[in-house]
Amino acid sequence: MSPPVRLARIVAEMTGCSRAEAEQYIQGGWVSVDGQTEELPQRMIDGERVEIDPHAQLEAIEPATLLLHKPEGVAWQDAVALATPAAHAADDASGVRPLKRHLQRLTPLMRLETEASGLMVLSQDGRVLRRLNEDYAHIEQEFVVEVSGAAGPYTLGRLSHGGTYQGRELAPCKVSWQNEVRLRFAIKNVQPGELQYRCRQAGLAVVAMRRLRIGRVSLSKLPLGQWRYLPVQARF
Repeated sequence: MSPPVRLARIVAEMTGCSRAEAEQYIQGGWVSVDGQTEELPQRMIDGERVEIDPHAQLEAIEPATLLLHKPEGVAWQDAVALATPAAHAADDASGVRPLKRHLQRLTPLMRLETEASGLMVLSQDGRVLRRLNEDYAHIEQEFVVEVSGAAGPYTLGRLSHGGTYQGRELAPCKVSWQNEVRLRFAIKNVQPGELQYRCRQAGLAVVAMRRLRIGRVSLSKLPLGQWRYLPVQARF
């Protein structure tokens, strides 16, 4: 009997390409073993059926960035656990080909309070990590906050200025009523607990919070608990 052979070697022999190119085909999700996509070039093959997608292309494997609709009650640091194949939104129109490697070594960015739901960013891309970490204070975020309590003529003014929080003067933000119980905040450099504090200063109590937008990227109609890819051309 023939000994097992590395998948990369088999693909190289099937295509006449180099071993490095064979590994690129495999890592790009173009190769299947017994009908299942295999992304590990070192996989040992012992008689299994190996097939190569007829549309296979040698292309660079770009790091992925995922947009997740985090449910209330999940700590932002733990949101990576929600990025599973089953939670991939069916209507993802990003054009990114799903790969298993896209769900590995993800970093959660743009902290979001455990009590809040809404848009979370999970990324492998160093450029995205630098942008959202280094420019956090300058990127506008949009929230819808459901509140209880009586509003008055000066409520929006108190919300937009807010006073002093944790030893620093709060910068003005944009606030408007979405309906009788929901406020829409457009705010930069928001800190944990800040929106609740602003509401308390205005005589209101926060019932629920949801983040709708980070910079130019919005939650849109992404279902709760699901994720989609950030399109390659999109920028925060």
